[in-house]
Amino acid sequence: MSWLLYQIEQSPLATASIIDWVDIAILAWLAYRGLLFLRGTRAMQSLIGLGVLGLVYVLSDDIGLHTLHWVLDNLFVWLVLAIVILFQDDIRRALARAGGTVFGRTQRRADAPVLEEVIRACFLLAKRKIGALIAIERTADLASYAEGAHVLDASASTELIQSVFHPTSPLHDGAVLVSGSRVFAAGAFLPISLSKEVSRAYGTRHRAAIGLTEETDAICLVVSEERGTVSLVQSGKVVPVADANDLRQRLREGMERGRKHEAGTPTRDEASDA
Repeated sequence: MSWLLYQIEQSPLATASIIDWVDIAILAWLAYRGLLFLRGTRAMQSLIGLGVLGLVYVLSDDIGLHTLHWVLDNLFVWLVLAIVILFQDDIRRALARAGGTVFGRTQRRADAPVLEEVIRACFLLAKRKIGALIAIERTADLASYAEGAHVLDASASTELIQSVFHPTSPLHDGAVLVSGSRVFAAGAFLPISLSKEVSRAYGTRHRAAIGLTEETDAICLVVSEERGTVSLVQSGKVVPVADANDLRQRLREGMERGRKHEAGTPTRDEASDA
């Protein structure tokens, strides 16, 4: 105990003033908010990798790996520029989310009744071979993808979704964005995946769904007008669904994936992979 007290007395915390503590609290809050804005995006995984690299940098100096430490020391000179280049889209979206948090809408997750409306609409559209693309928001805010789209902010319903994707509708070529119990935008254009691993059999809607789910943790539903089938897209992977019950189960697992990961409970797909 005496050793601990001695260390505290010798640390900078012992002489910290109220202003210093306020300064620390503000920086901690800003860091926390920044992580919240990036949560569920691909940039979050990159930041974790940079954190590991920083840890290696510190340890290499402590254990005497001088060459590795020198290389990392020179690498970090360009780190700020690299972050701006690599994360320019995510930085722009994070700033947009920050503005939306202060002046915009409140982010909510889709609940069971809304998912039922979406499921019913998907299979009714598939039966008539009408193409559709629906993006369901999870933790990553999709408001930035609504730029240039038509803001609806309407209650999610089967009839509304069907009318949006009807071939005579001017919005049928874009995506519908669902947040909470609301369809907050229609006619949205999502980022197209340029990955060479994507099958050539997939059209623009599938590539757009893959592109969005590669950048965020959103769940996309794609109705193919050629085949009259429904697919669920998550984390850049396309999973065809057999029927409404199959889609319902997969949607529930997808929406609860974050909670199950925190509890250590595997989802159906993870259990089958094991």
